[in-house]
Amino acid sequence: MKIKTQLLELCTKYADKRVLGYKNEIELIKESIENNDKVSNEDDDSGNSKLLDDLEKNMNYLNDANKMREQLKLVRPNLVSDNVVLGSLVKTDSITFYIALSLGKVEVEDSEYYIISLASPLGQLLKNRKKGDQFKFNEKSYEIKDVL
Repeated sequence: MKIKTQLLELCTKYADKRVLGYKNEIELIKESIENNDKVSNEDDDSGNSKLLDDLEKNMNYLNDANKMREQLKLVRPNLVSDNVVLGSLVKTDSITFYIALSLGKVEVEDSEYYIISLASPLGQLLKNRKKGDQFKFNEKSYEIKDVL
């Protein structure tokens, strides 16, 4: 299905952009640490302490972004399932969801899609449901019209 492939590509670009951003940030922090080491002859390295904290945070973010990218490799846009699974396009009476990662609302070919993670509260609510099932989320009721 063409739209599922387009949505998966959008998710992949998002994940790749995050990975690249964190890698660049880590390189900048490493350079700053090296420059501080060259300039500073004092025993006080409180500047490096903050940079090291930032480095650790960004390395954790990079790890999460890499996991996101690995998760996307499991998505099969041609997979057909009656139940909602990773990679499903879920059409309800009011909203269409794509189950991949937490990206939020996107527009593709003049249609709106909400890209959500299977691990999210809404994703867990949709998991294994099928056409005709009803569910309630944030005080609003939905009916699944189709699972593609």
